[in-house]
Formats: sequence, structure tokens, C-alpha cells
Amino acid sequence: MEKIGIIDLGSNSARLVIVQMFGDGHFMVEDELKESVRLGQDMDRDGFLKPQRVSETIKTLKMFKRLCDASGVDQIIAVATAAVRRAKNQRSFLDEIQASCGIRVDVLSEEEEATLVYRGVINSMDIPKGIILEIGGGSTKIIYYNRRSILNFATLAFGAVTLTDLFADDGTPEEQTARIEEFFTEQFKKIEWLSEVDPDTQMIGVGGSFRNLYKINRIVRKYPLNTVHNYAFTTEDFTSVYEMVRVLDVEKRKRIRGLSPERADIMPAALAIIKAFTDYLHIDGFTLSGCGLREGIMFNMAIPMTVERPISDVLSYSLSTLVTYYGCNEKHVENVVHLAIQLFKQLRVLHKFPRIYLKVLKIAASLHDCGLRVRYYNHQKHSRYMILNSGIYGATHREIVLAAFVAGCHRKEDLLPADWNRYRDIVTDEDLDVVRKLGVLLRIAESLDRSGLGMVKGINCDVLGDSVIMKTELAGDATLELRQAAKAGAEFKRTFRKNLEIL
Repeated sequence: MEKIGIIDLGSNSARLVIVQMFGDGHFMVEDELKESVRLGQDMDRDGFLKPQRVSETIKTLKMFKRLCDASGVDQIIAVATAAVRRAKNQRSFLDEIQASCGIRVDVLSEEEEATLVYRGVINSMDIPKGIILEIGGGSTKIIYYNRRSILNFATLAFGAVTLTDLFADDGTPEEQTARIEEFFTEQFKKIEWLSEVDPDTQMIGVGGSFRNLYKINRIVRKYPLNTVHNYAFTTEDFTSVYEMVRVLDVEKRKRIRGLSPERADIMPAALAIIKAFTDYLHIDGFTLSGCGLREGIMFNMAIPMTVERPISDVLSYSLSTLVTYYGCNEKHVENVVHLAIQLFKQLRVLHKFPRIYLKVLKIAASLHDCGLRVRYYNHQKHSRYMILNSGIYGATHREIVLAAFVAGCHRKEDLLPADWNRYRDIVTDEDLDVVRKLGVLLRIAESLDRSGLGMVKGINCDVLGDSVIMKTELAGDATLELRQAAKAGAEFKRTFRKNLEIL
């Protein structure tokens, strides 16, 4: 296993992410650190990085290096984006970092930066056709893709920091944001291919401003799931936050819950960019990605083939990573997933769920035992919590919540109203039926591999009158498995109104 440190030196923030590489194509973030260095501030005057900003950045990078050394990092990958890319004193700045910090920084071209952002998104989201808006401190990137290939990209030389500086003297905060909207709309008109974007293309937001937007809205809505990745934003929710933020002065903005005080001065400019973009393309909602440039580097390092083509099955890859990370019995997981899928397909006449719920069952079956990492007793409850907080790629928030509660029922039905009601902003009362039925199927599938030895190879179900006859294909003595599965009979009858006979 290798441990790497990734440093992303942006125009607004410097970020360090320490990543554990498992050596088999999987990785997991172990630690991170962020500092607001404002490297791009006041650059537009003469094109030079200012001494105070350089000094603050050097101090931050020395701190990052110390943490990397203390954490046993084997390799540091450091990249810089818009501010350093445009700086007239770029060479002297990079030399000073090398001399004082022992860190070599690569300056990304506009295309390299856009490609890494795209790879971070495409390898972590199940959105086949998207347009990515990434707002940085010194630039704004737009990346249009379809069928897992970039069709077009554009980099505008204005970000949240540079726009805040540029329009600082243009009246009240509300008047400034109005001017920024007008200014950016004109910039969008210069990008010819934007008019050719298909109407069914989904917008994806990337970057610190989008993450702060989520934090604000989560508090306003009392949203229960603390996961920015795949959070769906309606235009109405965005407009509500925008109108609240744009009329306040900086000191009042700092008191907004969820908004980082370090970002309070530049947040109106970032939101004005989003407003101009959604209006220009007539977008009625967007999804947030917690992955971007840094994750693009991680995927390149862990799975070199992603340089050529993205991961084909994002969800399966994510689940495999978590199974490895949590130390689950991989063979048992494989068997339970296989049996659960068979049960779902063969009993469709009873549950009547569309195929989309097979995805929910797959997540629950893959991670049903991850709670063992905490404690055996009541581990189904620990599994539920861990699924809710694991940051699963390729699944919506609703699918994650449903899967978590299904996994929580794999030993017995364990649905407390207080636990369920907490997620009413994501699921409905009708979803309780989904959880109960999939939970029974998962319990039977898990029981049929109770020893983890794969003694039950397959299942053949017949629905006859008021009974379900479940014939098993065996590879050896499955007495343990059949007895454990039979214990689910009472719950099966209560849920499906059928007697269960296992042969």
C-alpha cells in the first residue's frame, strides 16, 4: 500500500488531501487540510502574485509538508491552477516553493485542469450527459460531456476572487452581483458551442462555492443526510439562498450558518456566476459533485486506465472499494449479492418493484455486514449508519437512505419510527413497504450463505397459491443455511402474505 499527498494550489484556497492507495485499484481519503491563501488576490492590476500572498502560501505549504511527513506520505503530487498559470512571476514563485518546502509544483494547463475535473466527476457520478460548472477563485470552467467523452470545454479567466476585486466599487452588494450576472452572460455568449447543448443535459456543480451553497441550504431545509455528493438542488432553493446572501454586507454574511467566514466576501460573486449560467441555459436544477480535480488525480493514480476511459460501472467500483476498506468477507458479499438478486427477480410477481430497486438491494447486500467493523452485536444498526455516511458513488441520496434501512433489517425488521422520520425529506411513507420487502429478501439471502462457504449456489422459486416454494441448488451440507433461512418464514408471511417453504 502507498500513501500519497495531493496538494491543489488554487487562486483562493490551498488544499492537501492524504490518500491511502490499496494497491488493487482502490483508494480512500485519510486526512485533509485547507487554508485560504487568496493567491490570486489583486493580480489583475499588474499580473504579479503579491508578496504577502506568496508568503502566506509558502507558510501553508510548509505546514502541509510537515503533516505529510508525520503521516508517512510516500509521494507528494502538487498542482497549481489559474493564478499561478497567469502569474508573470510564476518561475520565481515555483523556485521558492522548491527551495523552501522541497515540493515540486506542476502548473496545469487549462485543458489539463478541465480534464482532471471531468475525470473526478465521471468516475464518481452516474450521469451520462452533463455540463460541469466549476467555479474557482481565479477562473471558471465549463465542461460539456456525453457518452463518457468530453465534447467541449471552456475556461473563463474570472473566478470568485477576481470578480469580487473587479466589481468591488460598483455600489451595494446587490448591485455588484447584478453587474456580475450581466458581465458573465456576455462571456457565455462568446462560447459558441453553449448554444448547442442538448436540453436534457444535466448540470453538475463543482468547487468550494457549491459545497458552501449545500451547507447553507442543508441547514435551511434541515436536510438529514450530510453528503454533498449527488445532492440535488432546485432552482427555487438556489434562488432563495442567492437572494438572502446578495443583499447582506460582509459582516452579516459571516453570520450565515453554513457559510465559511473565509468565503463570505467572495460568495456573492460565485452565486452570481451560477445565476447567470442557469438563466442563460434555462436550467431548472443541478446536482452537486463532491469530486473534482483532486479526485481526478486520485483516479489516475489508483486506476491508470481511467486516463484513457472512465470506470464503466461507478456504483460497483464504489461498493468494491468500501467492501475492501471495511474489511468485509468478499466471498460472502459476492454470494449474498448473487442470491439477493435471484430472489428479487424470481419474486417480482409478489413485490412488483421496478428494476431500479435492484440497485438499492445491491447496495444493501454489498454492505450489510460493514457494521461488524464497529461491533458484532446489533451490527445491522451500525451497517445502516455506515451506509448513510460512506459517500457511495453512483447512487442518489434516496437510494442510499433506502439501502441503509434495508441493510438495517437483514437480521430482523428493525424500523423505529423516530429513525425513519428523520429522513422524511428524502423518503416517503410508501417507501416503508420497499424497505420491509427488500429487507426480508436480504435476510433470506444472507441466511442462505450463513457460513460464508457458498453452500447454496442458486435458488428456484415457485409461487403456488398461498405458498412460495423455494428450491435451493446445493454444493454441500447446507443444514445451517437452510435452518437460518427458515427462521425468516414468519416475517416473509407477514410481509408478502405467503407461506415460505425452503427445500
